Amino acid sequence: MRGSGLTDSGLTAQSEHTYKFNVKMTCSGCSGAVDRVLKKTEGVSSYDISLEKQEVIVKGTIPYDDLHAKIAKTGKEVISGTTVE
Repeated sequence: MRGSGLTDSGLTAQSEHTYKFNVKMTCSGCSGAVDRVLKKTEGVSSYDISLEKQEVIVKGTIPYDDLHAKIAKTGKEVISGTTVE
């Protein structure tokens, strides 16, 4: 359908974004919890977790608010987050 925002498969086309979150992580268990959640989150194409920088960079089509909620559900404090691109 022209102008509907739908692809040929009928799914809404979503562009990929890069998000950066500052997450309070104090040990490898903390970063591991975030890793486990991101690994099984639909719409996440890649991610990098830095315990040293307390930073999580995520690329994907998942909306920012949904991703923020997924990370917060691990019990880790999300100090800040932004859309990089």
